[in-house]
Amino acid sequence: MLSDGFGRQFEYLRVSLTDVCNFSCQYCLPDGYQKTHKSRFLSSHEVLNLVEVFASLGTKKVRITGGEPSLRKDLSDIIAGIKQNQHIQTIALTTNGYKLTQNAQDWYNAGLDSVNVSVDSFDEHQFKVITGSSKLKEILLGIDRAIDVGLKVKINLVLMKQFNHKVLGQVMQYIKDKPVSFRFIELMETGDNAIFFNQQHVSPAGIQHSLIENGFVQTSRDKFSGPARVYSHQDYVGTIGLITPYASGFCDNCNRLRVSSTGKVHLCLFAEKGYDIRWGLSDERKHELASHIEALMPYKKPTHLLQEHKTGATTHLAMLGG
Repeated sequence: MLSDGFGRQFEYLRVSLTDVCNFSCQYCLPDGYQKTHKSRFLSSHEVLNLVEVFASLGTKKVRITGGEPSLRKDLSDIIAGIKQNQHIQTIALTTNGYKLTQNAQDWYNAGLDSVNVSVDSFDEHQFKVITGSSKLKEILLGIDRAIDVGLKVKINLVLMKQFNHKVLGQVMQYIKDKPVSFRFIELMETGDNAIFFNQQHVSPAGIQHSLIENGFVQTSRDKFSGPARVYSHQDYVGTIGLITPYASGFCDNCNRLRVSSTGKVHLCLFAEKGYDIRWGLSDERKHELASHIEALMPYKKPTHLLQEHKTGATTHLAMLGG
């Protein structure tokens, strides 16, 4: 089992398949995707070797991220390949949802267990302003399709002062009879969005207070889960979660590591750099990689430094899938 010097164990791996995205979200890629490197993305074979090595080190859950991972034509093949690894218990996908209606069944058949979909507004105009996309209706239909085929569904909304921080009433109505976990994510500063962050950052504390006032109670946390504090209510089918990276102690239960689409391990979303491991993703050298990854763990720090406006190597969230 991979562990660090602070008693944290890492059974959860996030693998980016691409940093390309076809949306232009205000908080991530407001000017659209701009290629900043010459490296090719990891091949499906490299991804499967990567998962094999991490599985040998105790990884039980793999999340496929981007950019937008559904831009990869081999996504279903990658999911199916990961499913063949008997040590991996859960395969998840984070997506903007624009291909969900067409592909939910195929991804489920390939072995996908759960999907996270970004929905930053329920208003079509506002959604387009935030994301640059007019696909809200299709995305919401895709969520229904994902539920119907048997996928567990989480919905992500990044809180922004100007756009959506008063949307809790709509969210409560949405989850009333729908088996989804809707998560409010506190806006994070990155290398490219400092001005936007200063204008739009808002604490989720008001939402937490409203949830408690409305009879929602915090549930226990699954060991493979992310950092969300999840609230449920006996009269609601769905749940509501809060992801608060600026809260004290946020990193205490960190359980994940990240690998970029070009083959670099990032020990934290906001680490100062990634460590190249692509050299070890060939069939001939993958046996050397496990010990190398173990040797990197002492470099993992106890916490990020977002409160000090130190964002490390993360220029935008599409780099590593958030």
